[in-house]
Amino acid sequence: MEITTGLWLATFLGILLLVGLDFVTVSKKPHEVGFREALLWSIFYIGLAVVFGVWVWASFGSDFGTQYFAAYLVEKSLSVDNLFVFVIILTQFAVPSIYHQRVLLVGVVLALVFRGIFIYIGAAALAAFAFTFVIFGAILIWTGIGLLRHKDADPNPQDNFVVRNVRRIVPVTDDYDGTKLFTRIDGKRLATPLFLVMIAIASTDLLFALDSIPATFGVTQEPYLVFTANAFALLGLRALYFLLKGLLDKLVYLSTGLAIILIFIGVKLVLLWAHETWPSVPKIETSTSLVVIGVILLITGLASWWAVRKDPTRTAHAGTVTDPKPRSDHKAEPPPDAH
Repeated sequence: MEITTGLWLATFLGILLLVGLDFVTVSKKPHEVGFREALLWSIFYIGLAVVFGVWVWASFGSDFGTQYFAAYLVEKSLSVDNLFVFVIILTQFAVPSIYHQRVLLVGVVLALVFRGIFIYIGAAALAAFAFTFVIFGAILIWTGIGLLRHKDADPNPQDNFVVRNVRRIVPVTDDYDGTKLFTRIDGKRLATPLFLVMIAIASTDLLFALDSIPATFGVTQEPYLVFTANAFALLGLRALYFLLKGLLDKLVYLSTGLAIILIFIGVKLVLLWAHETWPSVPKIETSTSLVVIGVILLITGLASWWAVRKDPTRTAHAGTVTDPKPRSDHKAEPPPDAH
């Protein structure tokens, strides 16, 4: 797949335009996003991703088209796990609901930046050292096993290592001041809780990038497809949050399904390296990966629906390892204009 510099530039400009469109939308009067608005934006971004995939299929052939759709499906499913953690962060920091859009958009932009960096590093490493496939595979297998072991654990953003250390250095107010990251009280410049929220979102994005990029490289080794699949999955994340936030706690087996997908892709990467080294070792084709991932997600959704139907009190967890330290007593209060 030969990607010209012009195509890369056009893709970057297109993504920047979409991000700019989101910023224009969010910069309007802060408001709670309703179901209809979230649905329309979700349809727009998913439709855009599908149209792009059809273009890849028509322009570069069915093999690369399949790789793109498999990568997009992996990233879209992993992005739902992102949403679990975002919900926890927004809840534990008591972020007023009218500011959720802005926080999520910043999270999406940071995720795009981090993943762009990791894609560049990952592509260079794969080109220079074939054994990188084994390293990526081991990371995914380890992460998948970790998710299975801690599938009933929720992270505590208040105890995030970076957030705790920022608290020690930067004085933080108890109250929000609109969308300001810093405010002045009695002549002193203080950070608002929103600043800590952004720190928590950024560190979370960084950790998710460490998992998602190897996972995407597991279904395609073409950097352009890895980047575009990540970009389209992330651009629709804000709308998906408002569309699914009432359903997220019903996906009780999502972490289990994602863990199995990560382990499967990890094994696929190891087999790919082994196949390149010893041709007699079989490898898993991309078309097979697409089917397996789709079946796992379908079973995960149906099993979650059945479990919640039998026990309506069951709720999902993010499946992230937590810090055992106790929570901070800090509780931020929403500003008066948030009601």
